[in-house]
Amino acid sequence: MPRRVKRYRLLCLSLGVLSLWLATHFMPVRAATPTSTPVSQLSATTSAHHWLEQGRNHYQAGRFAEAIEAWQTAAQQFQAQGDRQQEALSWNYLSLAQQELQQWSAAQRSIEQSLKLLATIQPQAIVQAQVLNTQANLQLQTGQAETALATWQQAQKFYEQSGDIPGSLGTQINQAQALQHLGFYRRSKQQLNSLAQMLNALPDDEIKLSGLRSLGIALQSIGDLPQSQQTLQQGLAIARQIDAKPQLSSLLLNLGQVTASLSDPNGAFEYLTQAEEVALNASDRTQARLALFKLFLDYDKLELAAPLAPQLLATFKEIPPSHSSLYAAIHFVAALNRLDNPAAILPLRDLSQLLEITVQSARQIQDTSAQAYALHQWGQLYRRTQQRSEAQALTQKSLELARHLQADDIIAQSAWQLGQLYRQQGKKQDAIAAYSEAVNALKAMRGDLVAINPEVQFSFRESVEPVYRELVDLLLDQQPSQASLAEARELIEALQIAELDNFFREACLDKAQQIDRVDPNATIVYPIILPNRLATIFSQAGKPLRYYVTDTAPGEVEQTLNNLLAALNPVSDGQERDRLSQKVYDWLIRPAERDRLLRDTQTLVFVLDGRLRNIPMAALYDGQRYLIEKYAVALSPGLQVMAGRSRDNFSAIIGGISESRSGFSALPEVEAEVKEISKALPSALLLNQAFTNRALAERLQSKRASIVHLATHGQFSSRIEDTFLLTWDGQVSVRELSELLENRGGDPSQAIELLVLSACDTAAGDDRAVLGLAGLAVKSGARSTLATLWPVKDRAAALLMTRFYDQLRQPNQTKAEALRQAQIHLIRQTDFRDPFFWSGFVLVGNWA
Repeated sequence: MPRRVKRYRLLCLSLGVLSLWLATHFMPVRAATPTSTPVSQLSATTSAHHWLEQGRNHYQAGRFAEAIEAWQTAAQQFQAQGDRQQEALSWNYLSLAQQELQQWSAAQRSIEQSLKLLATIQPQAIVQAQVLNTQANLQLQTGQAETALATWQQAQKFYEQSGDIPGSLGTQINQAQALQHLGFYRRSKQQLNSLAQMLNALPDDEIKLSGLRSLGIALQSIGDLPQSQQTLQQGLAIARQIDAKPQLSSLLLNLGQVTASLSDPNGAFEYLTQAEEVALNASDRTQARLALFKLFLDYDKLELAAPLAPQLLATFKEIPPSHSSLYAAIHFVAALNRLDNPAAILPLRDLSQLLEITVQSARQIQDTSAQAYALHQWGQLYRRTQQRSEAQALTQKSLELARHLQADDIIAQSAWQLGQLYRQQGKKQDAIAAYSEAVNALKAMRGDLVAINPEVQFSFRESVEPVYRELVDLLLDQQPSQASLAEARELIEALQIAELDNFFREACLDKAQQIDRVDPNATIVYPIILPNRLATIFSQAGKPLRYYVTDTAPGEVEQTLNNLLAALNPVSDGQERDRLSQKVYDWLIRPAERDRLLRDTQTLVFVLDGRLRNIPMAALYDGQRYLIEKYAVALSPGLQVMAGRSRDNFSAIIGGISESRSGFSALPEVEAEVKEISKALPSALLLNQAFTNRALAERLQSKRASIVHLATHGQFSSRIEDTFLLTWDGQVSVRELSELLENRGGDPSQAIELLVLSACDTAAGDDRAVLGLAGLAVKSGARSTLATLWPVKDRAAALLMTRFYDQLRQPNQTKAEALRQAQIHLIRQTDFRDPFFWSGFVLVGNWA
C-alpha cells in the first residue's frame, strides 16, 4: 500500500452513496441447502448467518471493530461449511469496516481474499457487484482513481445483470466522482446529468428517492451546490409525497448543509429545524441539532447557540459509543474551540470531561482516528488555559497515533499545535521541526485538503494558511541565513500552490521549468506580509538571495493596500493614489534599487502574497515614473513555470461577445478588437452567435492554435463556483475551460502558448478573487495568461490589445515586454494615461 493515503472518503462518510449502502443492507439469496443436511450443520449455517447479520448491525451503528470481529467469525464458519460465496461476502464486508478504521493493508488483504474465493466459483452477479464496489472504494481512497473508475464500470455491469437499479445508479454516481478526481469535469458533468434524467424517468418511489439523495450529495462533494440543492429539494418533495418518513430527516439535514454553504443562513435554519422535528431516532435528531449549533456559531449568534450546548453535551454523554457519535462529539468541541471564548458557551471543564470520555470510548471501540482527533482537541483546550505541559502531552499522543495511522490530516493539525506550544516556550528549533512536519503533511495531501474527514473538516484560512505563515515568520526572525531564506521562499511558493489546489479541489501544478532556465535577466520578488512587518526576498539566478524588511504596525499593510486599491478608481484623488502607490513602492522596490540590485534586471516577476495580489504592480509609483516604465512586470505562483515554445507559426482562436447577453452589458468595442487581431494573426473567429460552448470546445480540441483570445464578460472569484466566462448560449466554468485547454490530446507540445481574457472582472469585495485568475492560468496548462483585474473601458482594452499583438510579433520580444510597451503606449500616447485604464492587465506564468 502507498505511504500516503488519499482521504477522499466520499463514499464512507457521505452516508448517501447507494452502492456502499447496498453492500451492508443487501442480503444475497442463500445457497440452496441439501435436503439431507444434518441438524448440526443446519445449526452451524444459522450461526454463520447470525454473525454476518451481527456484523451488519455493528457496521450500521458505527461500531466497526465489533463488525470486524463478527465478520471474521462469519468468514471462518462459512469456510468450515465450504460456502465460498458467503465466505467471500464476509471478507468483502471485512474490507469495508477496515477501510472505515483506516486499516488499509488489512482492507487490501481482505478484498483480495474475497476476489480469490469468487474466482473459484460462479457467484451471483449481485455479490460480484458488491465486492467490486468495495474494491473500487479502496482504490479511490488509496489514490488509484483511474483504476477505481474501471472497477466501478465492471461493478455496474454486474448490478445491471442482477436487475439491481439502485446499485447501478450508485456505481454511476461513484464513477462521476472518480472522473472529477481525474480532472474530467465535462465527462463527470455529462454523467451526472444523464443520471438525473434516468432518475426523473423512474416512478416516485424509494429507489428514486435514494438515488436523488445520493446524487445530491455527489453534486455537493464536487462543488456544484445549486444543482445539489435543486436535486435534494426534488427528493424532499417526493419523500413528502410518498410519506417516506425515515428519509425525511436525512434529506432535510443535507439540504440545510448545502443551503448554509450557499450563504443562506435563514434557509439553512428552516431545513435544519425541520430535520430535528421529523427525526425518528436519537442519532438523526442529534445530527440536526449539531448542524444548527454550528450554523449559529458560524453566524455569531451565540445567544441561539448557548441553549443548545448543554442539550448536546448531555446527549453525547448518554448515547452508546460509535464512529458517528464520537465524531459528533469531537465536531462539537472543535466548533467551540474556534471561538475566542468557548467558556462563554460551556465551562471548559465540561468540554474536557467530554473529550476524556470520547478518548476512552474511541479506545474501547478501536477507532484510532477518532482517538487521535479527540486528543488533539483536548490538547487545544488545555493550551487555552495555559496548561502547557498537559496540552503538550495530549498533542504528542495525538501526533504519535496519527503517524501510526499515516493520517496526514491529523498529523498536520497536531504537529502545528505542537509547534505553537514550542514557540510559546521559546524553543525555536523544536518549533521549526514541528511546523515543518505539519507543512510536509499538508503538502502530501495537496488537493485532498477539501476532502478531509467532514466531521472535523478545517478551512484553508483557519488551519492551512496559518501553518505556512507562522513557519515563515519563525524562519525570518532576526537575521535569517541563506538556508532560512531559501526555505521561506519555498514555503511561500508552496502556499501559493496549496491555495490553487484548494481552489480547484485538486492538485494543480506538476509540470514546470526552473526560472533561471527561462530568463536569467529576471528578478523574482517575494513580498511576505507578516503580523508586524513586511518582508521581501529577491531572487536572481546564480546569486545569493537578498532580504529586506520593513517594520509596520499590525494591520498597516492591509489597510494601505485596501486604500490604494480604492484610490485606483479614476474618480479618486490622484495625489492620494500617488502617495499610497509610492508608499508601497518604498516598501517593495526602493531598498533593492538603493543597493543597485536591479541594475541589470529587465523583468520583475512577483510572487504576490495576500492582498498584494489585488494590486497591479505595474502601477507602483516612484515619485516620477510608474514601475512599468522601468521594468517589464509579470506574476507567477512560484519559481517554476511552464516552458515556452517556438513562436514561428502563431495562430489563434479568437472569441468574443459585443452585444448584451444574459444580463451582461454590451461591449461595443469588442467587435473591432477581435477583428483587428484576426487580421494580425492567422485565426478562427467566433463572434457573438458563433461564440457558443460547443463551437469553442471544437476549436480548442483542434490542437492547431497557439493563442486563445477571449473578449467576453467573465468573473474571477475565490469560489470556483463563481468563476466563469460568458458565451452566447451560457457560461463556461473555469473547470470546464481548464479541461478544454489542458486536454488537447495529452500532448504537452500542444499546450496553449498564450491565453488572453480581455474583458473579465474580479468579484467585487472578494479579497482573494485573483485566485480565480491564477487558478485558471495554472490549471489550464497555458504557458501564459493575460487578463484584467477589473472591467476596463473597452476602447482602452482594444487599443492595448492591438498594440500588444503588434509588439509580440517583433523578433525576440518577450510577452512581458510586449505588454509593457502596450501599457507605455497608453500612458504616453493616448488619453488613457490614468493607471485605471492600463494597469489592470496582468501577465501570469511564462513571461518570455
